[in-house]
Amino acid sequence: MTSKTIASACFISVLAAIVPGLAGCSSTPAKVDTGAIAARSFSFVNVGPAPPYAENRAALHSAIQQAITRNLAAKGLPRATAGRGDVTVGYLVIIGNNASTTSINDYFGYGADAMALAEKAHKVSTSSENPNYFEAGTLVVDVIDTRTFRLLKRNYVVRPLLRNPSAEVQQARLQEAVDEALKDLRITF
Repeated sequence: MTSKTIASACFISVLAAIVPGLAGCSSTPAKVDTGAIAARSFSFVNVGPAPPYAENRAALHSAIQQAITRNLAAKGLPRATAGRGDVTVGYLVIIGNNASTTSINDYFGYGADAMALAEKAHKVSTSSENPNYFEAGTLVVDVIDTRTFRLLKRNYVVRPLLRNPSAEVQQARLQEAVDEALKDLRITF
């Protein structure tokens, strides 16, 4: 075996440990599916203007929102052009390695779920017995009823992070991750 093959096998074993751990039982579920969702349009969580000291993540959010918008449009659910859609989509990005975890919850909302999910991912990734360095990204996507604020769908996907991918590779991998996270989403009109 080459060192690249061994490193890949080690990383896959770490991902295999992260995925079931993130889905484990707790008061903050990592997966929710209430069945088919009746909606005619969607909007993203409204977070208001970013404070002047905030990191500039506009490119990241634009890419994620484009991928989600493409996926939902293909299912017949367009983004609301004005106001709020029938459902609200929130997303959380969690980036972790053997030692630390960072979450980007700008478009996830201000509830306790973001912190609980990040803590769950951190606990799973830092408790691995694998001594090799790894980096993984987790994307959590929520679909919420805009009127009742009831969580209708939550799913997540974990992917290894690439070092310096081209913009095309990055967008393709992001679309693939969004498509996997929303693959079981069913929309009725």
